[in-house]
Amino acid sequence: MIMKIAILGTRGIPSNYGGFESFAEELSSRLVKKGHEVIVYCRKGNSSYNQNFYKGVKLIILPTIRHKYFDTVAHTFLSVWHVSFSDVEIVYICNVINAIFAVVPMIFGKKVIINVDGLEWKRTKWNKIGKIAYRISERIATVFSHIIISDSKAIQAYYKERFNKDTYFVPYGAERKTVDKAEEILKGLALKPRKYFLYVSRLEPENNAHLFIKAYEQVKTDYPLVIVGSAPYSHAYIKQLKTTKDKRIRFLGPIYGNGYYALQENAYVYFHGNEVGGTNPALLEAMVYGNCIIANGVPFNREVLGEAGICFKESDVKDLIDKINFTIQHPEQLDIYRHRAIERVKNYYNWDDVVQKYESLFRMLL
Repeated sequence: MIMKIAILGTRGIPSNYGGFESFAEELSSRLVKKGHEVIVYCRKGNSSYNQNFYKGVKLIILPTIRHKYFDTVAHTFLSVWHVSFSDVEIVYICNVINAIFAVVPMIFGKKVIINVDGLEWKRTKWNKIGKIAYRISERIATVFSHIIISDSKAIQAYYKERFNKDTYFVPYGAERKTVDKAEEILKGLALKPRKYFLYVSRLEPENNAHLFIKAYEQVKTDYPLVIVGSAPYSHAYIKQLKTTKDKRIRFLGPIYGNGYYALQENAYVYFHGNEVGGTNPALLEAMVYGNCIIANGVPFNREVLGEAGICFKESDVKDLIDKINFTIQHPEQLDIYRHRAIERVKNYYNWDDVVQKYESLFRMLL
């Protein structure tokens, strides 16, 4: 049975921003390969890609309001009205803040799924009104949706405890991409294989780049710390990060595609500091490329890593320093974690299983 599905609430594809965009690209393109018709709604100006289709996925590009508080909701508002007058059967909405608009396609007879992501109201980038809006949106999502998706069991437990609402747990997946000319890429960045620490994330306070910088500054090593990422509304925070006087710390900005894969594949240790979201795609990608990972020990990260990585006490710089020193003093132990990480993704976070779960959910709805 061919299904007609729309994904909205993200910046769009090709992915060039964060977790939801990576997810939208992987899920949509894989569903198309299985014979389904998929639309992804994209924000105007987000990408230089200007074709109508990408990997077989139809792209609908709509305008938005370029503002920290209106970017997502303005674009989703337009998207829900556009999709409501289409022949799409299933509307998959990313980001719980968009829950208020889910009633529109429901009125038009569409089946609506909301992926609530993490506990967005905990993010420091939102002011008091923004935090309240996210808390209210969580409640709205439990009413105006046919299915709620939680990408981690910790989020699933949160919705059950707070709202007595059952959600469907479907994690993200990860797949190792072939890396071309990795040696040339690293050489161009003045890096050597397995001789640098790697941090990749949006540079926002709750992703804790500052913790890793503070800890790394107190560690004795010749291996540089490479920081990859940016964020559109965190200029003051990024400026603060770059005040470090440690010349071993290098900010490379956002890197995508082959260059990103090359960095992942050749890192000595990967740092993961996210504390708010559920299952983080960047963490899964670090695992599938066989990294030894040091992660912030919040429940979401511990759930994903299991015994396949090293967790430090939540936001504890001293413990983080100890964990970094352990990897420096015991390099023979790192291959154990690298192997475990690859196997854990293969067993619990592979895309074939994820897409199959979504197909089953969509068919059940229809």
